Amino acid sequence: MCENTDIFIKNRADPFITFAEDGFYYFTASYPMHGKSDPNGYDRIIIRRAKTLLGLADAEERVIWHVGKSDTVYRFIWAPELHKIGDKWYLLFAASGDKSNVWDIDCHIIECKDDDPYNGTWQTPTKMTAPDDFSFRGFSLDMTYFQCNNTHFLCWAQKAGNSNLYIATTDPQNPRQTTCPATLLSKPEYAWERVTIPVNEGPAAMVHNGKIFITFSASATGPEYCVGLMYADEHANLTDANSWHKLPLPFLSSSDLKGEYGPGHNSFVKDEKGDWYFIYHSRDEKCFNKKCGYSREDPLYDPCRSTRIRRVLWDKNGMPTLNLQRKGEKNA
Repeated sequence: MCENTDIFIKNRADPFITFAEDGFYYFTASYPMHGKSDPNGYDRIIIRRAKTLLGLADAEERVIWHVGKSDTVYRFIWAPELHKIGDKWYLLFAASGDKSNVWDIDCHIIECKDDDPYNGTWQTPTKMTAPDDFSFRGFSLDMTYFQCNNTHFLCWAQKAGNSNLYIATTDPQNPRQTTCPATLLSKPEYAWERVTIPVNEGPAAMVHNGKIFITFSASATGPEYCVGLMYADEHANLTDANSWHKLPLPFLSSSDLKGEYGPGHNSFVKDEKGDWYFIYHSRDEKCFNKKCGYSREDPLYDPCRSTRIRRVLWDKNGMPTLNLQRKGEKNA
């Protein structure tokens, strides 16, 4: 299995991979913009599939939904995730609900009418709803789904002053809405979460050996972008913020890497051997040195974020590590 940090899939940010009962690995990610004037970027949802994790690198990519199919959902289409919830396939993603305002962004969901998400028919997307007066109102994005201890959860980022992380339960028979008021899970409090812009976003969940781990991305989306980590006992009340423990240092940052910058917005998946892998995006040296042709653009408008993968290792305390050594620390 791949152990290096070469680009896995070029120009695909916010990568998400899942393994399905049909024996396929499925990949989706944000479709990029090539500069602010690009009329087509962030306007579609793509899927790849392959029988092996590494096979996704060369797999055929298919557009399974486009903003042209809706008169209520518009660009920007960000951070799609493909999940089997209950017995149906769903895509979770962020999008604008206002044709004239791309920043009117909130979490949306689409259901597939068929058992095959790659070839199946996708229904009209709808905006997420909630029993409280806060969730999915104003600016929300990066929603993920996970199951833990026979309970189903949604976790997402939402602007409430800063961009914070929230969690709530959902019913797998109707994942278009949450079933309890949102709990504030994390807010940008440490210096590494507040570089340029105070941000927590892009949550991703992994259940392993009695613990539930959630990674998240922090700070603005340039070289300062990084990944944080929090965890809880898998049997704890996960909608109680006191059940969670947040690490005071980033799990992964540019200073940990060579030749790549701004790591963030990851997902987790197991390979064919059952080992966990950390799927994330970062920019390369050319982009960092402003030689990519998009250096004058906001980082969101350059296509240079690419998917990479790293194997997750485990230390003696059962905590995940990417086998990185920071200055002043010893390897686990």
